[in-house]
Amino acid sequence: MNTILRKQALNPTVTLMEVEAPLVARKAEPGQFIILRSHEDSERIPLTVADYDRERGTVTIIFQIVGAATLRLNTLSEGESIHDFVGPLGRPTHTEGLKKVAVVGGGVGCAIAYPVAKKLHEQGTVVHSITGFRSRDLVILEKEFAAASDRVCAMSDDGSWGEKGLVTDALKRLIESGEQYDEVITIGPLIMMKFVCALTKQYGIKTVASMNPIMIDGTGMCGGCRLTVGGKTRFACVDGPEFDGHEIDFDEAIARGRTYQEFERHAYAEACNLLKEAQ
Repeated sequence: MNTILRKQALNPTVTLMEVEAPLVARKAEPGQFIILRSHEDSERIPLTVADYDRERGTVTIIFQIVGAATLRLNTLSEGESIHDFVGPLGRPTHTEGLKKVAVVGGGVGCAIAYPVAKKLHEQGTVVHSITGFRSRDLVILEKEFAAASDRVCAMSDDGSWGEKGLVTDALKRLIESGEQYDEVITIGPLIMMKFVCALTKQYGIKTVASMNPIMIDGTGMCGGCRLTVGGKTRFACVDGPEFDGHEIDFDEAIARGRTYQEFERHAYAEACNLLKEAQ
């Protein structure tokens, strides 16, 4: 159980794993997540369900190697097992009744945006996907978005892929050209989602943002993933991870997300050193 059936490097810092997890695959829906421990003594980390295959009993996860926990997870190879793989957790993305949607993904957040775009497309919704990356060498899921979208706007910071600019540039252009969306769904860095939501608020377009704060147990008990939404405390693990983007206190979320940055840098450096010594 929890055997890694496929492992693929999508770019230098992002890895895809297809994991044998039939009980999770049976219930998983776009927008939900799992919590895993790669080894018995590893940190618990939440990762969004990037895809699933109910017939094969597999769940696909995509993660960026940014800290000690993801570094250790990336040491596992095909045929090895992930120690714990629990889910699906959180509330699925609401897709019913939507006729036209703009899905806006940034960086590794595109791994979360893709299954949402895929489900919307499969149910007959018109999907316009806007994907943004810093540069061409960091692009992931290009063919997958093309297959799941009626229109794709590719953006990059340096112009090496698609058009040079921000995802908000593309979204504003689409809106002002006359495109009318039932909803905008945005997933990516907090600062990106903040400005996407600020833009759509000007046009009165309902916007949903997928939040990924610090999380420990995934059941609402620890309070680590708390957010302020509409002036009230909400927990991303049980109330989300998706919320009304116009009601999220993004500044608070950004500040809380920086709480353990220094600790994470030290932990990552120590993990790198341990791996080097083991080689």
